Amino acid sequence: MAFGVIGALGVGSQLLAWRLRMPAIVLMLVAGLLAGPVFGLLDPARDIGPLMGPMISIAVAIILFEGGLTLNLHQLRDAATGVRRLVFIGAPLGWLTSTLVLHYVAGLSWESSAVFGGIMIVTGPTVIAPLLRSARLSRRPAALLQWEAIINDPIGALAAVLAFEVVLVLRTATSVGSAAVDLAVGIAVAVALGAAGAYGLVQAFRRGVVPEYMKVPLLFVSVLVVFALSDTMLHESGLLAVTIMGIGIANSDLPSYEELRRFKEQATVLLVSGVFILLAAGLDPSTITSLGWNAVIFVAAVILVARPVTVLISLIASGLSWRERALVALTGPRGVVLVAVAGLFGERLVALGVEDATRIGPLAFALVAVTVVLHGFTLAPMAKALGLTGGDRPGVLILGGSNWTIALAQALEKAEVPVLMSDPNYFHLVPARSAGIKTFSGDILSEAAENRVELVSFESVIAATDNDAYNTLVATDLAPEFGRDHVYQVTREKSDNARHSLPATLGGRKFGNGLTHDGWEQKLNEGWRFRVTRLTAEFTLEDWMAKWPDAYLLGQVGPRGTLRLLAPDEEIKTAPDARLISLVPPEEGEPSGPDAAEMPQDPVAPEKPA
Repeated sequence: MAFGVIGALGVGSQLLAWRLRMPAIVLMLVAGLLAGPVFGLLDPARDIGPLMGPMISIAVAIILFEGGLTLNLHQLRDAATGVRRLVFIGAPLGWLTSTLVLHYVAGLSWESSAVFGGIMIVTGPTVIAPLLRSARLSRRPAALLQWEAIINDPIGALAAVLAFEVVLVLRTATSVGSAAVDLAVGIAVAVALGAAGAYGLVQAFRRGVVPEYMKVPLLFVSVLVVFALSDTMLHESGLLAVTIMGIGIANSDLPSYEELRRFKEQATVLLVSGVFILLAAGLDPSTITSLGWNAVIFVAAVILVARPVTVLISLIASGLSWRERALVALTGPRGVVLVAVAGLFGERLVALGVEDATRIGPLAFALVAVTVVLHGFTLAPMAKALGLTGGDRPGVLILGGSNWTIALAQALEKAEVPVLMSDPNYFHLVPARSAGIKTFSGDILSEAAENRVELVSFESVIAATDNDAYNTLVATDLAPEFGRDHVYQVTREKSDNARHSLPATLGGRKFGNGLTHDGWEQKLNEGWRFRVTRLTAEFTLEDWMAKWPDAYLLGQVGPRGTLRLLAPDEEIKTAPDARLISLVPPEEGEPSGPDAAEMPQDPVAPEKPA
């Protein structure tokens, strides 16, 4: 029952947070505290007992391994100057400033401060992504925050592991000389085991020794074996070994790397949720209440002193504007990884005799809760005040430059929905540019697009090129980024044929009522037009359906400018003052052909002034 409660609270909190569009960590914190200290429904020490320690250790090991999988050194070399500065200068400087704040403000010992300070380098990649999407920052500050979170995630873990190894050796060694030898041996053993595990897996995958369906299970078991073996050979060296193992695999250019990484991300979501609920439910109420004003001053010092000093020094002469530097300096939310790793090392330090390490867990919870809530409510207004938003309204990314996609883009822009049109063929975009539509010439999956296109400014994707295979590739690749409910694909030419039908895991949602790319073009040639119609109290959806019974209803734009596209046979729920986007047939006496593809506003529903 305890495992069921932990799973239901963790995953349920994440689902509810997704529905409410708020950080999941806030709901998980509330759920864990309510189930544990408040109502006593879940007591990890009572319900799980001796299994809790090993479970958290293995979960943290897998979390750190997944963090190592994100550290691709090639991408770091290619990253912008600001990102490299935040990693090479910001990470060690952040470790130093965090350690000083922990010691002089929070009152922790140097041992606890050094270990916890290393973990505080991590700014929470699982928290940054939803915050950036909701705040809709412009490309450069969004990229800085996202890359810093991704790259510093394993670096912070490494710093904490190394600091803990130093404390462990100093506490257990008999002399300074033996302490130095033990530390060197511990690091060497962990690095050797991690590198050997990564090398063995990479060679086995490259030579085809392992079938595809066995790669993920073998990877999972290898992480557990390396972690356990390293810990058995040298106490507490397993976390360093699995982190090194993840970094080694990330930099091996494996063809199946993306599948491995995505599985590890999904496993990490489950493990992080479980560990967070466990730690929150296991908090001692007396320890929480004993923090007092000291914890408040500590959190304020981290947000207003340690983080800004680290970022501003790191980004000196980086070419960034003062607005961008200020935004990055004042944005540093911490996530569940920090709580999970801090809770584990806090218990390890207490076992070594570091008494004040009992405060690490509660301080981590306080820092995470305050930073997530604070940045969740202030990031968007602050970015807007500094003029660093990527756009107030969520836009649409249309792939494919053709007559009908250009007409659709013009209709969307008439409804005040931002549009970016992309096509690998430069000449396909010439008419779109002539029509005043923003374009990107190139492959939307390329590194150039990643660096130049502000994907965070767009909420929906319509894959509508004349190449069905390319549409399927793009829709499948962008689905995890945008969410499958927001990625649409024009109907494939041979989708009704059993030999050419694709599984539901590939491609995007169907766009339009079964019309293929050529079908859309034919409709425009026959005189059909994209139309924007505003619904009012006098002209309702029923009136629209009566006037255009044969029309194709593609979506609606709400009063706040949010576009909702419709899949075939999806029921529409209109809001007051909504605008419908549709493809309507020509009226009697109207001209046909491409020149007739205009987007007039319905005369019965005039535009309202802005």
